[in-house]
Amino acid sequence: MTTTHRPLHRIYLAGPDVFRPDAAAHGQRLVALCAEYGFSGIFPLSATLPQLPTPRDVARHIYQANVAHIDGCDAVLANLAFFRGAEPDSGTCFEVGYAVARGKPVIGYVPEGGSFAERIRQQQPQAVGTDGRDAQGWDFEEFGLPLNLMLAVPCRVVVGDARAALEALRADFPR
Repeated sequence: MTTTHRPLHRIYLAGPDVFRPDAAAHGQRLVALCAEYGFSGIFPLSATLPQLPTPRDVARHIYQANVAHIDGCDAVLANLAFFRGAEPDSGTCFEVGYAVARGKPVIGYVPEGGSFAERIRQQQPQAVGTDGRDAQGWDFEEFGLPLNLMLAVPCRVVVGDARAALEALRADFPR
């Protein structure tokens, strides 16, 4: 029995890429890459922020805009590379969870292969302790998944970059 999927058009581009020094230009490159694969990429920094009275108001505006973007998209493409430590960006993790809860497919990408614990050992050796524990004595998650199970189970995670993730998305949801 073959499963048919409805075509995907709009893809929300989640990830810490909004913090890059060249965030706007990088976002334009990601949107152009999506177009190569027949998708419309929605990068969170695509709109100019309004002048608001407080930083908290700006934060609320960004949150509401990003949730609305996810609601208006058919799928999420998520950069789940380690960011500022041995975990993906926490905002990206929220966006992934929100998309999963809304029933949207999520394709995540990480730059290197290996299990979550192996990747931590390789990328963040200072976080590693002994006997399957981290430097603080807490257990490492060892399920053979590339990320914490709460990300790796509901999402398809590919090794590579945004292009590799778009290829997987196109394979899963042919146009």
